[in-house]
Amino acid sequence: MSTHDAAPEAMETAGAEAPVRFDTKIAVLLREDLETWQRLNVTAFLVSGLGSQFPEVVGEPYEDADAVGYLPMFRQPVLVFEGTKETLTTAHARVLSRALPRALFTSDLFATGNDRDNRAAVRAVATADLDLVGLAVYGPKNAVDKVLKGARMHR
Repeated sequence: MSTHDAAPEAMETAGAEAPVRFDTKIAVLLREDLETWQRLNVTAFLVSGLGSQFPEVVGEPYEDADAVGYLPMFRQPVLVFEGTKETLTTAHARVLSRALPRALFTSDLFATGNDRDNRAAVRAVATADLDLVGLAVYGPKNAVDKVLKGARMHR
């Protein structure tokens, strides 16, 4: 990642060799009992909406030495955490109380096969009764850290 991919306020210091520091964080919290394919699928779904809602998280397009172009990607890392069902429930309450941008994935979504049915499955369940298997959050680093307190980095 080059420094031109970062917003000016995200850089710690100016200069070509200065490390890029972001004042925001993109994080995904997964329930620890998911199968590997579920973890990958849930993570991909959870972060998929960020670029459309927050275009500043997306960097510039890529190009290889032969001038073949590639899609732009997030300009900052996506940190993946894991925790128990209770950890997810607590993180969900925290993210709602802080009104941070979030995405969720419930166990019901493994049984649906399209976007319309996914939304209907979430809409059918009260907030307190959601069977969360994944949660994504974006916002200021300190606020995201508070939401994820008690979770551990995914291994």
